[in-house]
Amino acid sequence: MDYFSIVLGQIIGFVIYILIGIIGVRMGVLTPRSLGVLSQFITKISLPLLLFTNTLNGATREQFIGDLPVVAATALMYILLYPLCRLLARIFGLTGNENHVYRACSMFGNIGFMGIPIVAAVFPEHGMLYIALFTVVDQLLLWTVGVNLTAPTDKENAMSIASRLLKMVNPATIAVTLAVIGIFLDVHLPLPVNTALTKAGSITTPLAMIYMGGLFCFIEVKKYIGKKEFYGAVLVKMCLFPLFFYELAALLGIRTDITITLSLLSALPSMAAIVMLAQNQRSAGDYAAGMTLVTTICSIITLPLVCLYFS
Repeated sequence: MDYFSIVLGQIIGFVIYILIGIIGVRMGVLTPRSLGVLSQFITKISLPLLLFTNTLNGATREQFIGDLPVVAATALMYILLYPLCRLLARIFGLTGNENHVYRACSMFGNIGFMGIPIVAAVFPEHGMLYIALFTVVDQLLLWTVGVNLTAPTDKENAMSIASRLLKMVNPATIAVTLAVIGIFLDVHLPLPVNTALTKAGSITTPLAMIYMGGLFCFIEVKKYIGKKEFYGAVLVKMCLFPLFFYELAALLGIRTDITITLSLLSALPSMAAIVMLAQNQRSAGDYAAGMTLVTTICSIITLPLVCLYFS
């Protein structure tokens, strides 16, 4: 399959949406306040609808059970990523809050905003099922390890394990859980309801990338564009690691479509949610935003090139 062309087409769309967001800010249509409202709408309404409808419509009970190895493969991916990101932070001599936020930004990719449309385009039949299974491990780590890394270094252990696990109960995880229950109970939504919810969820990617474009307008680009550690993450985590994981998974006998899906997800730029976590906990929020900007821009080139290797 020509993964390169499919992903390149998605990237071109992302760039157009980002430019629309930038234009929206320049025209005064989008402001920091409206971007905040847009972010809330995406994370609490449209993204959960996208996850729910695509997962429920994307697999049968037998297919779901047959694809459970995705969970084990995802766990393996993060087991490898955690020490790698820690090593990168040490190589670049990062300390304090920036050290932790850098590791979080390197470890967690932009699954919700970029990973879903890319995987759905590459594997239209089972892609969303893979995303749903991936989300189980991803969300568990985000709300435990991710929260810990985005807390100020003097308060990183202030939040209890129970509180972090409770934060996993959010619209996205609820949507995936309901969809999985629906799959096992063989539930099918009435056609008009399913169509309406699917269309509502499909606006997630355009809105999310427009939001990203608008957000970038309020970042001190000159301050972060020259940080060498960001490009280290781009080279190692977004380029070399996906190729390594692809070969390792193939060596372990993991199915090709699962291998390519996880390799693609590991090649994504920094997760936007890390910026929100760091800002909410008053850690290095601006640093996270700067890294998200740089890695997102670089992904326009790196993602298609990584896919060229898979093809």
